[in-house]
Amino acid sequence: MNQKLIIGITFTLYLFVMLLIGWYFYVRTKNLSDYTLGGRKLGYWGTSISAQASDMSGWLLLGLPGAAFLTGLSGSVWMAGGLAIGTYLNWKIIAKKLRIDTQKFSDSITIPSYLENRFGDKSRILKIASSIFIILFFLPYTASGFVSGGKLFTTVFGTPYIVSVIICAIVVVSYTYLGGFMAVCYTDIIQGLLMFFTLIILPVMVVVEAGGLSSISTSIDASLLNPFNIEHLTGSASGNFGMAFIGIISSLAWGLGYFGQPHILTKFMAIENPEEIKISRKIATVWVILTLTASTAIGLVGHYYFPDLSGADAETIFILLVHKCVPLLLTGILLSAILAAIMSTADSQLLVTSSTVSEDFYRSILKPHASDKELVRVSRLTVLVVSVIAFIIALNPDSSVLKLVSYAWAGFGCAFGPVIILSLFWNKMTRNGAVAGMIAGGITSGFWPILKVHFSSSIFQLYEIIPGFLMALLAIYIVSKIDEKRGIICTPNYSEDNVVKQAN
Repeated sequence: MNQKLIIGITFTLYLFVMLLIGWYFYVRTKNLSDYTLGGRKLGYWGTSISAQASDMSGWLLLGLPGAAFLTGLSGSVWMAGGLAIGTYLNWKIIAKKLRIDTQKFSDSITIPSYLENRFGDKSRILKIASSIFIILFFLPYTASGFVSGGKLFTTVFGTPYIVSVIICAIVVVSYTYLGGFMAVCYTDIIQGLLMFFTLIILPVMVVVEAGGLSSISTSIDASLLNPFNIEHLTGSASGNFGMAFIGIISSLAWGLGYFGQPHILTKFMAIENPEEIKISRKIATVWVILTLTASTAIGLVGHYYFPDLSGADAETIFILLVHKCVPLLLTGILLSAILAAIMSTADSQLLVTSSTVSEDFYRSILKPHASDKELVRVSRLTVLVVSVIAFIIALNPDSSVLKLVSYAWAGFGCAFGPVIILSLFWNKMTRNGAVAGMIAGGITSGFWPILKVHFSSSIFQLYEIIPGFLMALLAIYIVSKIDEKRGIICTPNYSEDNVVKQAN
């Protein structure tokens, strides 16, 4: 049977199941809380797998293997290490406290509404600022998923890039539009498990097909196996140790981004029992360590079969290896893992953006007495509008998945990470401090890449999440201390009815 036909049938069945789940929850979604947080009824398995699947987009199967292929361990192992550490700390430090506090402060169902209630912000400046940053940074992030989908369909079926992006967008938008949070979470669980087993299986199959590790190892340049390779760390043959050190720190700093990713934080907010977060943390940590390791390995072993790949084409190494080394009947299943990675992140991003618009703009500012049915309609309309804009951003076939993700990841990490951390653990933080930190972090992150272009000093080659995160922390502290001296305090919107018991 024709390979494209088999893959096409597999993709069609897979996408049909996703849409079926969307329709199932469409008829069961009764209000905005159901649509955005599933009524806080997520179990520990669902929370852990869904959070990690929405975290690791098509980047995990395209961007990271591509980086490992081009720059070896020096370009991937530090980033993977930073992400693994960041995942663990996010679950350990943030997850339980955020779940408890978001319910304690007026049963907040979005990050902007939590911040408004936490600081008792009646001016709504904090909610508006956070909503704007969510929309701005999720546009390129969602676009990265559509780019991944475009590359997948174009490489596999030879369809024009634009047509491929349209197909990907339609499917993701359809089940997100229909089913909301629970549809997203249940599809994420399926997709997270598919991603996990695919990433573990593929490098093993490549090694077996090549005749063993000894055959593979001779095809990999020794410089790619050196995590301290200066040329790969700096991107220049004339690089020095100082620049290499900045490269390592920048890669490790990816872990800081976790504290500010709304599509991951909302999964913490949705778990039914906060005491089960400890179990979720263990599952999530194992999942992320194994998948990152396998993803890096895929990029390295790809040199045995495809030594001449370069540039953006390196991001297709996963697809090429599946075609080369996987039996025909399994090809469609393994390639569906890329769809899973793309969809599991894009759907969560669309959902967070839509809930931000409906809850934090429409109900809070435009129509305070809007019914739940009306708010769900607004959420669904937002999914469509945001998808169209993200589609336009994704139209460039030369777009790098890794670069798009990198920019958005840093933006969220800087704008929200310090604000979330200190809002949970520093009682003296004020509303003005939160606004200042959000703006300082978001703007620094947004404009730092421009400074990289215009200034040759190695300090400006730092990944923008580092200066942005530090500027946000500094702004929060200074402004909150000034408010303290002026006698300005915040009075949270607190409700005894919504307190969740926290065990010692």
